[in-house]
Amino acid sequence: MKYWCETIAVTQRILIELLRRRRSLIFWTIFPISVLVLSGFILAERAKLPISNAFEYAAPSTLVGAALFFSCLGGSVATVVAEREQQTLKRLFISPLSGISYFLGIFLAHTCIGIGQTLLIYTIAAFWGATFKGSIFLGLAIIFMSILAYVGLGFILGTQLARRIEDVNALVAAFGVPLLILGGAFLPASLFPQTLLNIAKFNPIYHMNIALVAVSARAENIDKIASNYWFLLVFALVMVFGGWLSYQRMLRVEKRL
Repeated sequence: MKYWCETIAVTQRILIELLRRRRSLIFWTIFPISVLVLSGFILAERAKLPISNAFEYAAPSTLVGAALFFSCLGGSVATVVAEREQQTLKRLFISPLSGISYFLGIFLAHTCIGIGQTLLIYTIAAFWGATFKGSIFLGLAIIFMSILAYVGLGFILGTQLARRIEDVNALVAAFGVPLLILGGAFLPASLFPQTLLNIAKFNPIYHMNIALVAVSARAENIDKIASNYWFLLVFALVMVFGGWLSYQRMLRVEKRL
């Protein structure tokens, strides 16, 4: 019960701070909506699809490639780096708040943000007639694993490579943008040459994109996306474990400073 209450408290603090930064909140809203609308209309025009079908394909790619990537990966990196700069971790050592609760609180906060962006993307897509055709439970599982993978990776990058808040944009751009393109977030993977397609199969964003598009737009079951699903599950667990180890290492370093 103690850990649960502390986790909720950390989550509330992060979400309240986000609500106070209204400019960032507005940008986090405008960016995925813009990508969704552009992708939807481009697909409708170039692939000669009805507008509703175009948005059914654009929505999952936009969600994992634009919304969740920048809010859950970029957001978690920014949170970790900002907490270090603001000396929040120093205060943590002299407070009754446990490190586990703090770690879980950041995960839960970005999970809430990811759920909010999921609702936003699919609400906008539904405006143009798109529907979620497959299993909602399977779709939510893929989205949740994507959030875990992004936040876990955010902990690793934020604790090991970023030292100041100014490093965040460069870090996310350097690691993220090539992975997004190679993952089919902006260009369909069907357009890739075979060499890039072989490389893309080691990219978790590729598996997020393929799995969610298959479930959301084509109503496929888990048998059809088994390889993507299990790759994503293993990757998410590894990232959570790696994020926890990186977080513990950061705490040891901070205690010595």
